[in-house]
Amino acid sequence: MSEGMNDPRLSAEGELALARLALDEGDLSHAAEHVAGAVAHAPTMPEVHEVLAQFAVLPDGGVPLFPVDDHVFIGTAVARAHLLAAAGRPGDGLELLAAATGHAPGGDWAGVPWVAAPELPARLEPELLARILMQVCAGIGDPVPEADRGPLLPYLVLARHSVTEHPGHGLLLGAASALARRLGEVALAVDWAGRGVAALPSKLSEVWLGYAYRSAGRTAEAIEALRRAVAHDPDDLSVYADIAGTLADHGRLDEAIGWTDRALAKDPTFDCAVHTAHRLRYRRDGDLAHLVALADFQRDHPDNSHEHNDLAECCQDRPWLGHLPTASEAVANVLRQALAEKATPHRLTVSGLEPPSAMRAVAAALPDAEVVVSGIGEPDIRQPRRTGTRQLWRYDGTVATPALPPPSAVAGERVRQLAYPAWPHPPAAYDRAVTLAAVDVDDLLALLVHPPAVPDTELGAALANHDPALWVRCVQVWACLGLLHHRTDEPWPDSTRRRVLVDLLWGVEDWTTEAALFALVTAAWVDPSVRADVAEVVAGRLADGVAVARTRPVTINWSLAQLALATPGLDSAAATSAARLIADETPVARAGAARGGPLRRLRRWLTGRP
Repeated sequence: MSEGMNDPRLSAEGELALARLALDEGDLSHAAEHVAGAVAHAPTMPEVHEVLAQFAVLPDGGVPLFPVDDHVFIGTAVARAHLLAAAGRPGDGLELLAAATGHAPGGDWAGVPWVAAPELPARLEPELLARILMQVCAGIGDPVPEADRGPLLPYLVLARHSVTEHPGHGLLLGAASALARRLGEVALAVDWAGRGVAALPSKLSEVWLGYAYRSAGRTAEAIEALRRAVAHDPDDLSVYADIAGTLADHGRLDEAIGWTDRALAKDPTFDCAVHTAHRLRYRRDGDLAHLVALADFQRDHPDNSHEHNDLAECCQDRPWLGHLPTASEAVANVLRQALAEKATPHRLTVSGLEPPSAMRAVAAALPDAEVVVSGIGEPDIRQPRRTGTRQLWRYDGTVATPALPPPSAVAGERVRQLAYPAWPHPPAAYDRAVTLAAVDVDDLLALLVHPPAVPDTELGAALANHDPALWVRCVQVWACLGLLHHRTDEPWPDSTRRRVLVDLLWGVEDWTTEAALFALVTAAWVDPSVRADVAEVVAGRLADGVAVARTRPVTINWSLAQLALATPGLDSAAATSAARLIADETPVARAGAARGGPLRRLRRWLTGRP
């Protein structure tokens, strides 16, 4: 790449130089292409607009040289907008700028003098101005993060001038309020929305006022405004959901659920009310059935009115529902501590043999450390929990080695590109794993004991520096999710995917046990017909872990219990056992992570949470 091509201003200057050459040669079409490129790179650069002005003096204002079609280049659209304004059609130009902002909100498309001109709104109908402001609002966040507001401020200037010019137009005042609220001007939003209601009492005006009050922390007034909106239009169920959400945000869950119930009584399939109702009921009583019902609704109603995040919001902080829990083994704790302190222990002594994946992960990360196992408890961790299961590991004394040959390079690369220790919810993880559908079963199994190196990404560096064991677990989880996509035409009870996963979870006690169990739990989330079978398998595996723990430590039991509580349709006895196990067995690593430190920071980084 030529020097300077990553600098927007230098790139724009290069495009302008080519545009000027084309203009000198009378090649208007190519000149227009280069100007559009310059606009895309530096939309507010004065030199760009100087060259655009040369098109504006053409008999047709240069507008036809910047055509808009289904796949228009954004620089072409913005250049056309400026030429339309210069040709006396600023309304058409503003609509194009708003469309560009909706496509790429980070571009400073409207940061030009004609948009900020105080006299501009006098040339336009207030209905058009309101529609443009609403178009901008539709393409940006609510609220917009403070760091991202700069390119949107010219629209707020336009809103101010528009309200000054048309002070009694209710629709314009409401739209201006919606924009101001998104850009952090909450007091202004309340003022404009209040004036909008006075000028044009309507459902929409009251909704805008309710939202403004809510952003200002004036909850009681927000609820009253939204109640008035319902009175204007009792059949607009989205307002019911808004009232419920507002009440819930202030701890009034019973009232909030009452509003969702009112909406569902009118239309049991109204998506906003269904999503809000399940989220609030789960928030009130913690019953997993609400989340499973929500997942079923999402699957059965793929054409919702808009995207909802309620299920992901409820799952994000739950082990297995939203993220892969860290390993709790003693060797994993030592590994994380060694990385945090940047000191490699010469000798590591553990009181009992731990799962083979854990021992192998530590040996790979700390090759110079001698690991000494003081003893092996009973029942022997090196033996599978049931006979006849698939053998993933071989033991030479206390040293485990893979019993399978390495996977193909293609399989390793596919899982490297896919694996991530967090997901929105189990159905989303299932959907993402479909990219492994073409990977052979033998390769997927080989990945369980031959994890590829961490990817050359920020994620890979974070895991390598803080918790490489988590990467091993991550690969195992996604390999097992890949197994769920193998031969999906086979009926579940006798399917290859069920047989292999059940075989894995009854093998040697290991992280692969957790990964296989999560895959089965995920199957139950996405397919109601398998829930009873999976719940029975999960309960049986949990009971076995509890029984073994009576004679020796079972490091994966806490995780098995969390998986059990994430299982749709789990019987009450198993749920009680899982809850008791979690309460009694809080691993040191997780307790430390909860208090802070590198592991906690890694979790926050992985999940994108502050």
